[in-house]
Amino acid sequence: MAKRLALVTGASSGIGAAFAKDFAARGWDVALVARRRERLEALAGELTSAHGIEALVVEADLAEPGAPAAIADALKAAGRHADALVNNAGAGQPGAFIATSWADQARFIQLMVSSYAELAHLLAPGMAERGYGRIVNVSSVSALLPSANAHTRFSGTLYPGAKSLLIKFSEALHLELEARGVHVSAVCPGYTWSEFHDVNGARPVVSRMPGFWMLKPEDVASSAWDAVDRGVTCRVPGAWYKFLSGLSRVLPDPVGQAMMRAQERRMAKALQAESKSA
Repeated sequence: MAKRLALVTGASSGIGAAFAKDFAARGWDVALVARRRERLEALAGELTSAHGIEALVVEADLAEPGAPAAIADALKAAGRHADALVNNAGAGQPGAFIATSWADQARFIQLMVSSYAELAHLLAPGMAERGYGRIVNVSSVSALLPSANAHTRFSGTLYPGAKSLLIKFSEALHLELEARGVHVSAVCPGYTWSEFHDVNGARPVVSRMPGFWMLKPEDVASSAWDAVDRGVTCRVPGAWYKFLSGLSRVLPDPVGQAMMRAQERRMAKALQAESKSA
């Protein structure tokens, strides 16, 4: 009998690779999706050798509108279906909203929102028909906290809004599908050790973070699996981020926003002092 298969987007590094390794260690086959084929092939070989599972490689750029359908077609061509979907592919859109082109913003929305919803729309019906499925949408703790100028600088003005949508989408889709054996969850990590911060230029800031601010990709993946398997629709990994998101729910919005601005000023001064001494 064929093993269950998990389709993981953004699987070439970071949280996506951690998800793939976690599924493989549990005995699942995996379909690895990302733009960098050589990275995917290396990971596929590693997982096959270590766990004796089948690892499919699907090269795709989910910022392209046709990518979700092409991924679904690739699964069909391989004679497989997805029992789990991890929507993890993503990138920031650094720069002020009004200073970037709409083409760049539209590409961001396609990658961070539309591709997630379309892949779920393509794969969830088969899960419901078979009576089993797991869908994880990788959101962000930024969706649960007051917006910060760092979002514009490093990830984009639309970033927290896009991540907020994924939480509500996950909650609503879970309600729709739970009775048919399909669980849907959003996982909301904070700062996590990954290439994401190198690509969007945030590495100098992230490197200054206290150790307890930083999450490991493996911890995010295992926490997300625990949540989706138990039917928990929103999971915040890490004690520090649980505290921050919980505090944000009880503080009046102006107080939370003022605290965020004060933290931004402290970080800006520290970076400025560091650059002057360099």
